[in-house]
Amino acid sequence: MRRTTDGHLRRLGALAGPVYAELLSGVLATVLTAYWTVGLGGAAVAAVTLAATVENLLLGLVLVVASGTGVSLARARGAGDGAGAARTARAARRLCAAGSLALSLPGFLLREPLSRAFLDGPAAGLAADYFAVAFPAFALFFGQRVADELFKGAGDTRTPMRIALLSNALLLLLDPLLILGAGPVPALGVTGAALALALSRAVALAVTLRLRTRLRPRARAAAGGAGAAAGRILRAGAPFGLDFTARMAVGTAQLALTAGFGVAAVAGYGVGYRLLLVATMAFYALRQAAAIEAARLTGAGAARDLPDLRRAVRWSAAAAGGLAAVLAAALAAPLTALFTDDAAVAGPSVLFLRTAAPYLLPYALVVALGGLYQGTGAARPVVLSVLTGLAAQLAASAALSGPVGLTGVWIGPAVGALVQLAVLARAAPPLSTSWTAASNTPSASRGSPA
Repeated sequence: MRRTTDGHLRRLGALAGPVYAELLSGVLATVLTAYWTVGLGGAAVAAVTLAATVENLLLGLVLVVASGTGVSLARARGAGDGAGAARTARAARRLCAAGSLALSLPGFLLREPLSRAFLDGPAAGLAADYFAVAFPAFALFFGQRVADELFKGAGDTRTPMRIALLSNALLLLLDPLLILGAGPVPALGVTGAALALALSRAVALAVTLRLRTRLRPRARAAAGGAGAAAGRILRAGAPFGLDFTARMAVGTAQLALTAGFGVAAVAGYGVGYRLLLVATMAFYALRQAAAIEAARLTGAGAARDLPDLRRAVRWSAAAAGGLAAVLAAALAAPLTALFTDDAAVAGPSVLFLRTAAPYLLPYALVVALGGLYQGTGAARPVVLSVLTGLAAQLAASAALSGPVGLTGVWIGPAVGALVQLAVLARAAPPLSTSWTAASNTPSASRGSPA
């Protein structure tokens, strides 16, 4: 048993490592884009912040298709179902095209009312200018997410990592060039930030499609079946999309509670939150790895290996969450000092990081185990735990904000993570040999994967 668990640990590490590098490079690129726009003034910063918030809200819908594609493809691959894998890839492309059109066209047409709904004056106009580029280019973002999952579902997390590094390296070069201008290139400001993002994504997607065509020739799928495959993708991806969207909504409410304690509290929260992203991206990398591996085993009918995989996921998540908690508590002050020397901002940031330390261990377990159950097709306990835990988080933050103040607001996430972990442990089905691929995938026909 120990040898089997060690094998799963190595497999999880091999899958999660590149995903972590991919996610972290995206965080770094976002931070540096914000750095270049700060010099344009408050209206520009507000416009770019609104654009990032809107994209994060839409990301929840993108993740339904993208993560569902990875899980469905891994399941078909585990079953040796080449025709099913090809149908999954075809259905993913159709869902991507339909979703891109459904989100991009209304967004472009309604860009000005959307901007005015959140901002006014020059900031609203700048946001509309950004959206004029960003919404038509949203298909690039959607397409890249889905293309990445076609690689990940086949067990290849290194190619998406390399593409992400390429895309973000291009963004780092294009941001100052297009935002501030240089030589014959005019300073385009906020519009330049949108163009830099669109161009970096266009190059990355072109390279991705070229690699997929050259390295992984498409298997010929039997006629029909794409509709059923699309349904399986949406069912498999719904828990992750719901998880992300619900967390975004509760995070917004958490920010509103923090704002009640002043601008310095919000700024400190922003600094601390960005520092925590370095840790939480590791949790989500592990979640993706767990989902891919669980889906592959489920598709292969290897249910006997799932308990060992769960044990490996627990150990990995506990190690990552425990280390993050120790570092957040011990290094809160020096890490904050890297970002700000304003005592009014540094104080809340240090408080946030130290208060968040007890939250990180249960949160790591919740996120990683959610991926495991998503991969096996057990969506109901994941959804139940997410909704219950986040409701508990928001209620605790609101209730404690009065008697305990700002500390009480930030204790809420730890309460929510513990509740979510307890609900998941109680509601999740047993991972036993009775769990078969037949309950999650169509009967396999042997062939080469897409």
